Amino acid sequence: MGLLDRFKQRLSKTRDAISDGISGLFRGGRAIDQQLLDELEELLYTSDLGSIASDLTAELARLHKRGELKGEEDVRAAMRGKLLEILGDCARPEPDLAHRPTVILVVGVNGSGKTTSIAKLAHRFQEQGKSVILGAGDTFRAAAADQLEIWAERNGAAIVRQHSDNADPAAVAFDTCAAAEARGVDVAIIDTAGRLHTQSNLMQELEKVRRVISKKIEGAPHETWLVIDGTNGQNAIRQAKEFTRSVEVTGLIVAKLDGTARGGAIFGIHRELGLPVRYIGTGESMELMERFDPEAFVDAIVTRTVGSA
Repeated sequence: MGLLDRFKQRLSKTRDAISDGISGLFRGGRAIDQQLLDELEELLYTSDLGSIASDLTAELARLHKRGELKGEEDVRAAMRGKLLEILGDCARPEPDLAHRPTVILVVGVNGSGKTTSIAKLAHRFQEQGKSVILGAGDTFRAAAADQLEIWAERNGAAIVRQHSDNADPAAVAFDTCAAAEARGVDVAIIDTAGRLHTQSNLMQELEKVRRVISKKIEGAPHETWLVIDGTNGQNAIRQAKEFTRSVEVTGLIVAKLDGTARGGAIFGIHRELGLPVRYIGTGESMELMERFDPEAFVDAIVTRTVGSA
């Protein structure tokens, strides 16, 4: 199964909302008029495109006025082009992992899918032949380290954690980097506490973690990835903005996109933050994380379903 087919299958709720929704608007050979465009705008809003819904339908109205839109396929093609333009340079290739170790810091609020995403990253890098060590730096929530340790055992990855109460996350990060250097590990992935943007002390703690890492390994962390819950839609943009004010984020992981019809939020997230989407989570299993491909993503949610009327 190719990437496009995987996206179509795993993003089915967003696809149903957008692609099948468009088919519904044009059912019966309905002509393009202002009422149809208004209904299309509402459909896009409900898929969490936010202000992009208005921009997109305004562009469609302009093209229709110029006689460039004759029917459903023209609308889909115009939408595809505009959405790809919005995503622009959103994608990045797989990280080259040129540094040894390459240190990746993973941040995000509780419940965003952060720990599961770390496990998927470990699995993905191991599938590429890389050795991985995990740092259980979320000492704020006791169950987080236990959960990460379970995932590490399933992956066969090493893990560094402290079992004492109120362990220092910066110490865990330092020990993880030291162990990665001593063992010649390719990739160190360090978890952090699920911070809320209102908790300034936790944001300061995260800055301390970054300082400690950089002192131990020059240039590290080489990547800082923010995990966003795709089911939060536009709310995810507000959370991400707060993080990027406090932390130098280099990329996004959008988790749980298989369980939501609000995948359209990716367009707003990229436009508002200007950050690349590195990966998307499309299920619970460890292999269900895909490198984000804008063209496959847009085609999966906009192109017509075969056999639809």
